[in-house]
Amino acid sequence: MKNITFNTQLSVFDTLLELPQDIQDLMEQAIAIRKTAYAPYSKFRVGAALLLDNGKVVLGSNQENAAYPSGLCAERVAIFQSGAIYPDAKIVKMAITAASDTNQTKSPIPPCGACRQSIAEYEFKQDQPIEIYFMGEIGAIYKSDSLKNLLPFTFDKNFL
Repeated sequence: MKNITFNTQLSVFDTLLELPQDIQDLMEQAIAIRKTAYAPYSKFRVGAALLLDNGKVVLGSNQENAAYPSGLCAERVAIFQSGAIYPDAKIVKMAITAASDTNQTKSPIPPCGACRQSIAEYEFKQDQPIEIYFMGEIGAIYKSDSLKNLLPFTFDKNFL
């Protein structure tokens, strides 16, 4: 038997004001779009803002459905929208924020597993990492230089 060890390194910013100005702006857009989330069931609102290499910003908020698997997370709304509108553009940076209607989220909220897989697909497709910044409603912001820090065993087309 062997053991495999993974090392993940994330940068931690204590407040929005510590972020570089372009990331503050991107996160502010994620915060604004978070408020448009359709979350009548979970009461958990998520906003995502993507910066593309063409300078465009694409936004997404989570959209729930009474048939739970039919909803879609904010990250995938934004990713799929960017792929549809700007199919040749690369995603450079992603800002994600989450807030609950019932209690204040103070810890950084990372993308769920399905969103991590979708982000991995686009990193693989564009052959370039995506910087991912994520936070709760308030508090620290985590930065990952690549999705590979959050999902070290990625599944991609090479397995098919």
